[in-house]
Amino acid sequence: MPEAREAMSISVRLMPIVLVAALSATVARADDDPVFFIEFANGAIMPPVLEVPTDTRFKMELRNSGSDPVEFESIELRKEKVLGPGGTSFIVIRRLDPGDYHFFDDFHPGTAPATLVARERADQ
Repeated sequence: MPEAREAMSISVRLMPIVLVAALSATVARADDDPVFFIEFANGAIMPPVLEVPTDTRFKMELRNSGSDPVEFESIELRKEKVLGPGGTSFIVIRRLDPGDYHFFDDFHPGTAPATLVARERADQ
């Protein structure tokens, strides 16, 4: 029995080290993801078409440079994010199949929707 307690004690002591290492690897991976920028400004979304890679995790940085709140919403991507005036945030997309994915500003229904176009990279 003493060996079992000792083994258990060692694993309990190593647990925080393993957790820190795992979290560090996750953070480092997020820093390596490609980043794409989307800006909302008083009823406009820029760019209206954004090409992104398929089968690649990436980050979309969202910025509201307008004077009203906005809401990034995409039914196809199952993502939404509210930004106050001058606010910034981000959304991480794990991977997309080739195709078009529409998104819009749900707080400005008269605004034309924008599109993410997921295409395979030429080097794949």
